[in-house]
Amino acid sequence: MRHGFLARIFTIRHYMHSSLLRIFICQATYYPGLCEPISQGGLGFDYYVNLSASEMWSSFLQNVPDQEWNMNKIVSSLIGNRHSTNKMLLFAENHGQSISGGRSYAEILFGDIKEHGAGSKETLLRGCSLHKMIRLITFTIGGRAYLNFMGNEFGHPKRVEFPMPSNNFSFSLANRQWDLLEKEMHHDLFLFDKELMGLDENEKILTRSLPNVHHVNETTKVISYIRGPFLFIYNFHPTDSFERYSVGVEEAGEYRIILNTDEIEYGGQGNIKHDQYLQRTISRRIDGLRNCLEVSLPCRTAQVYKLSRILRI
Repeated sequence: MRHGFLARIFTIRHYMHSSLLRIFICQATYYPGLCEPISQGGLGFDYYVNLSASEMWSSFLQNVPDQEWNMNKIVSSLIGNRHSTNKMLLFAENHGQSISGGRSYAEILFGDIKEHGAGSKETLLRGCSLHKMIRLITFTIGGRAYLNFMGNEFGHPKRVEFPMPSNNFSFSLANRQWDLLEKEMHHDLFLFDKELMGLDENEKILTRSLPNVHHVNETTKVISYIRGPFLFIYNFHPTDSFERYSVGVEEAGEYRIILNTDEIEYGGQGNIKHDQYLQRTISRRIDGLRNCLEVSLPCRTAQVYKLSRILRI
């Protein structure tokens, strides 16, 4: 009965507003037929939400030391069911995790910045680095759509709590502090988010072929994948940096960094100099691919390379 009711609603919706409205449903287990056409017996939803991604990040941030993060777990949680990836929507952080007693990722990572002592610089650097890396890999590794929780784009530090009897109907946490956009760390995180959104607007990342995840190393904490002409590389290791880290690519040519989480303007340290932004492949088979790049890979950073020139050998 419920299936038939929803099917009728979506039939009318598609008929009247086929290009104006997209409907998705939060569904952790991917109910069969959820996003299949109504004409084929499905429910006709445009997207389903992969809830396991945000649950994984929340668990890692609160319960797992950085050096024990599992790279294969990250990849498998974000990619989800390959048979349904074309209909998958991802978010790094969802509203339910920071409502009424929960904590936003920024609050977990930074705590109360005013109370930071001598270790505040290291805390802020770690928090900014992971906040950017989590958003970048969640946005680009899988699925066809991405949802941003309001305030996540600039690291809003407080949870959301609506007026209710338990808080005497207070509005003190029922808001977003937009003035933070002009302040140091939050301004840097917001600039990165704008660049991340611009990456998809200009390069159409989400509409390209699904990624080939070709390098996942638990020892070095490095993840790399290719999506169209783009190479994504992440070093989640909390302390180890690499001057010449080898990752595979199929096409021989020149690859240029188009997004770097370690840029100073995004709250990074600027460890990769601009004369290192352009790299040429080496004819050496690695990761099952015909060529490789040897790249600088500082700890807790990620880079996006674009194939800018193909070399025919």
